[in-house]
Amino acid sequence: MKKEKDERFLHAKSLPFRSVLSSYREGDYRLVKVYVEGYDDVAFWRGVFDDYETDQLRFEISVPPREDLAKGKRVLLEMIPRSNSEMILCVDSDFDYLFNGYNDQSRLVNESPFLFHTYAYATENFLCYPPSLHRVCARATKNDAMIFDFEAFMASYSQIIYPVFLWYVYSARRKSERAFSLTDFRSTVRLNYLDLHNDGEHTLAWLKRQVDKRLLSLEHNNPDWTADVQQLGDEIAQFGVTPYNVYLFMQGHTLMDNVVMILLNAVCEKLRDMATQRITAGTKQGIALKNELSNYNNALRNVREVLLDNEHYRDCFLYHKLQQDIERYIANLK
Repeated sequence: MKKEKDERFLHAKSLPFRSVLSSYREGDYRLVKVYVEGYDDVAFWRGVFDDYETDQLRFEISVPPREDLAKGKRVLLEMIPRSNSEMILCVDSDFDYLFNGYNDQSRLVNESPFLFHTYAYATENFLCYPPSLHRVCARATKNDAMIFDFEAFMASYSQIIYPVFLWYVYSARRKSERAFSLTDFRSTVRLNYLDLHNDGEHTLAWLKRQVDKRLLSLEHNNPDWTADVQQLGDEIAQFGVTPYNVYLFMQGHTLMDNVVMILLNAVCEKLRDMATQRITAGTKQGIALKNELSNYNNALRNVREVLLDNEHYRDCFLYHKLQQDIERYIANLK
């Protein structure tokens, strides 16, 4: 795929600019309108469709063109009857993938031929893909030292929250969120701090205590649900949910804001301190040292901005499912 894309890029570069511009003006390519939930989603879906553009096929990503400026998933679902091969819709899956046709919305999301969904809960879950987080830190701090195992931590984190995750999914499917609301789930699984020692061992132990307390409360207050919740775990396993990858299926903003950003800020602070100490421990003194420190500080980037630009999630099995859907759609176009 990448080789074909590179070849198309080189071909475009070899054409005279006037020729390329003329081609675009004359509409010699097929333009597909792609509508997404909001402005924050444009960059993600642009990255997705970049891999499929040719000199004959282009995609234009935007939010729905409405006079009332309404956006969001509900607006796109209302557009499904008008969707076609020239106008496609792209949404976050939320729980609609896991609900597997349990309700009307889930059936719409899973069965509409010109609507594509993330399979992961939302685009944020891809941006926070654990194997990519070390790269995010290195780009933000310009320090590539491996001081924290994000993949091991997030696997352990997922294993700890898995039981309450099942309770929240079950509550959402029953529309009984008073039993376990999103606010309750968020407060249960959020990280208030990260102790870097031994890849967050103490933080994980603290989290497990919080989760165990909540789990006891849920089981005590809803004893009739316990068996059904366990059964739900077996049902959603067929969609790839395991105790070790809950981070792909939990609410995206909770994952990014209350978990991953806590990790990134703590790790990046340590990496910046290490880089500064390395510079000050060197042989440079006076103005030369001041300039070196200034150069380093000027090279730093905001870690959240780097995370939002992250595209190193393409080996995730859910992203492959999204790619397969788009490739089938394009094959039908041809």
